[in-house]
Amino acid sequence: MTELWRLTATDLAALIRRREASAREATSAALARLDAVNPRINAVVADDPSAALAAADAVDAALARGEDPGPLAGVPVTVKVNADQEGWPTTNGLRLQEGLVATQDSPVVANLRRAGAVILGRTNTPAFSLRWFTRNSLHGATRNPRDPALTPGGSSGGAAAATAAGIGAIGHGTDIGGSIRYPAYACGIHGLRPTLGRIPAWNATAPDRFIGGQLMAVSGPLARSIADLRLGLAAMSAADARDPWWTPAPLEGPAYPKRAALCIAPEGMPVDPAIVQALHDAAARLTAAGWQVEEVDALPPLGECARLQATLWLAEMRRGGNTAIACEADPDALAVYGFMERLSPAPDLDAFQDALQRRLTLLREWLLFLERFPVALMPVSGALPFPDHADVESFEGFQRVMAAQLPQVGLPLLSLPGLAVSTGLAGPAPVGVQLVAGRYREDILLAAAEAIEAGGTPPSPIDPA
Repeated sequence: MTELWRLTATDLAALIRRREASAREATSAALARLDAVNPRINAVVADDPSAALAAADAVDAALARGEDPGPLAGVPVTVKVNADQEGWPTTNGLRLQEGLVATQDSPVVANLRRAGAVILGRTNTPAFSLRWFTRNSLHGATRNPRDPALTPGGSSGGAAAATAAGIGAIGHGTDIGGSIRYPAYACGIHGLRPTLGRIPAWNATAPDRFIGGQLMAVSGPLARSIADLRLGLAAMSAADARDPWWTPAPLEGPAYPKRAALCIAPEGMPVDPAIVQALHDAAARLTAAGWQVEEVDALPPLGECARLQATLWLAEMRRGGNTAIACEADPDALAVYGFMERLSPAPDLDAFQDALQRRLTLLREWLLFLERFPVALMPVSGALPFPDHADVESFEGFQRVMAAQLPQVGLPLLSLPGLAVSTGLAGPAPVGVQLVAGRYREDILLAAAEAIEAGGTPPSPIDPA
């Protein structure tokens, strides 16, 4: 029999529900895997085996009583350290928040529990969840299990590394500028950034976010299979009145034409030949599955969206966040925030309001485009996964990283969903593609991703290099 920690969430939940394996057995196997490989990658930075086993026992007891424990019955998962989990500090990678202990679960964590998931531990993030790399002065650095010389991505680098290495079947992540999609890409798994309002989110340990963060930040799942993303999305997206942005949109929308737009180099950005090949391969996989794929020279604006995203986000960071960055004195956060300030001058009130007004126009352009092409196929990044910590070596290096990440940074301004699909390897480096669809059409993304996944993905879970 396959080792339980190797199974997908979909297969494991079915096995447990049929009582062919117990939730305790699945959790024990996942905890043993954590003990075996986490010291090499530092993906999980806090865990309580006794609490995990108690949660698993509760699932088994519910099944014994003939009750339905939920769609994730007994499935081990991880939660990012920037989400409130009762009894644990919401550190967000900060020494400043080492004692900030949550007294209640955030909505997404509560939804995972209600779905029957067993929380194995809490995963690492860069300080302030600020980078596409994962290192901080409190928890240390997370390493990519496929190649420690490469970034595991960020800010959900711990979630991606853990999931790729078999520490849990689904990882919780957050995304305001690629923080789910890029770690999935870098670690050779899949990651879904849902539409704003699809998955409820809120931290009682922090004040409500300013408007830019409210419009752009989301929680979502990372997993080794698209079926697991589908399952994770359904579990995470249950209603919670604590998030006023939550929207009761159906998980399956109306019928749509299977038509996709392929854009190799949005706005003429440089794209590595291995990624170009992966995009053509993904298009061929879609075509074989009955999709009509049309290559287009241009998409609606992404560069302007990325600039406005930085305008809104940094305007808020300058209202107290910069003081916290100075107090934390994390070298990486200081460097990255300084570089970002150089790239995005402070707006006045008129410029801030102009950015919000322009957002509507840009979103309209994208929605009209996605009426014609329900899926846009594009790079996740213009570069293969970066050497670890390449962003803090110099301002010029940071600019190169930013330029390559254009396809990720533009979308959050528009609150649109995006999905990173891992398709293979280029030498030791994972490679994949990004899919984009209209608001609350994660169902289209998942259907297209399943067609691409059927053509092959990197082996997973993997033993850390």
